[in-house]
Amino acid sequence: MSSRAPSGPLDRFFKIGVRGSTVGREIRGGLVTFFTMAYIVVLNPIVIGGIPGGEKNADVLGNVLPLAQVAAVTALVAGVMSIIFGLVANYPFAIATGLGINSLLAVTIVPEVTWPEAMGLVVIDGIIIVLLAVTGFRTAVFNAVPAELKAAIAAGIGAFIAFVGMVDAGFVRRVPDAAGTTVPVQLGTDNSIDTIPTLIFVIGVLLMGVLVIRKVPGGLLIGIIITTVLSIILESIWDLGSGASNPDGWSLSVPDLPDAFGGLPDLGLVGDVDLFGAFSRIGVLAASAFVFTLVLSNFFDAMGTMTGLGKEGNLVDEKGNLPGIGRALVVEGSGAIAGGVASSSSNTVFVESASGIAEGARTGLANVVTGVLFLVAMFLTPLYEIVPLEAVAPALVVVGAMMIGQVRSIDFTRFDYALPAFLTIVAMPFTYSIANGIGVGFISWVVMATAAGKARTVHPLLWIVAAVFVAYFARGPISDLFG
Repeated sequence: MSSRAPSGPLDRFFKIGVRGSTVGREIRGGLVTFFTMAYIVVLNPIVIGGIPGGEKNADVLGNVLPLAQVAAVTALVAGVMSIIFGLVANYPFAIATGLGINSLLAVTIVPEVTWPEAMGLVVIDGIIIVLLAVTGFRTAVFNAVPAELKAAIAAGIGAFIAFVGMVDAGFVRRVPDAAGTTVPVQLGTDNSIDTIPTLIFVIGVLLMGVLVIRKVPGGLLIGIIITTVLSIILESIWDLGSGASNPDGWSLSVPDLPDAFGGLPDLGLVGDVDLFGAFSRIGVLAASAFVFTLVLSNFFDAMGTMTGLGKEGNLVDEKGNLPGIGRALVVEGSGAIAGGVASSSSNTVFVESASGIAEGARTGLANVVTGVLFLVAMFLTPLYEIVPLEAVAPALVVVGAMMIGQVRSIDFTRFDYALPAFLTIVAMPFTYSIANGIGVGFISWVVMATAAGKARTVHPLLWIVAAVFVAYFARGPISDLFG
């Protein structure tokens, strides 16, 4: 898209015309990003929340985070941080609770500490991340990554979000243990598309693909709306309900009109945090190990996501670096602090922002739109409870197909480039982690460069980060050795 002269205060502040966008595209992109990531307001309470008196997600003292309160603070922090990121960093990279870290808290950390203590570790993690950004270390690492690895990270994220979309929609499913096979996943059920929600997903992928090919403005948003309306109609006919009670049901949100449309959010969890309690409960070494794991995950997940989103939106310079990345990294790191203080878990840049970028979003105005919708979602029964995952998952697949195109800038005739790039791309969906893919890519890059006799061309920071990832991947045996 070609740039044009600013036409008003809004245009000048966000540099909308300079980046070749329009206010309409930014609003549309913000809407699409919200719809593709609003599931986090429903999913985060399931991951870290619980029912008082129940065992699910109970901490070491048997206490839980109430579901409604988790939903409220999840929407609050996502809204506030997305708006701040848009205003300060001026990029269309929306922020919300990161799924990797919230699962880590619920499964690994909380059984040993209380929820306020666990959130205290998240706050400490955020403070460290912000300090690393303020000192320029995060920016230096970001800029030290070779262009080929940056392209591989972007392509890997494309493969990752496409896989996430397929899994969310039931297009790809785990093979039951009773099946007596070593094959881990399959197409649908017994390699058959036998549920209405998954059929909706297939229709959505094809529909959005057609709209993109025909260059229909707002094609992804139109696709989401059409598949949602179709889902509501089919749900009213067959009453499929949730997949929790019906294997053929919807994976998360049931596309049904709600009985009520509003209410005041319960923000009682805000400020319920114990900054240093975990260190006295489980010891300095164990608590520090948890913090290290949180920092590493936050550091590289965000770096990889912003790399991929920046390249997809043509927002990077000729070296593949994002202008003003320092400000962006400081704000993103603050998301961990805000998430810990509010007990929603660490907040980070969401890869689903790629869907808004695909709709034309290029500035922070799109983020402001997304953030405002999250804040509205606290008070109203929002559309995210009507829109099923199967209706938004197609957008992730279509955007993934766009992002995988970054492989064109990788010279696969050079195996010292090809293997690290390939491992980066496949490790992300195969291990369900952006950070894992980056780590595997960094380690293999320095090893292949050494084998090619080009060790001196590798940036010193890349050696340091590769060594850190070696320790990270070996943390289990290392812990056992010193345990």
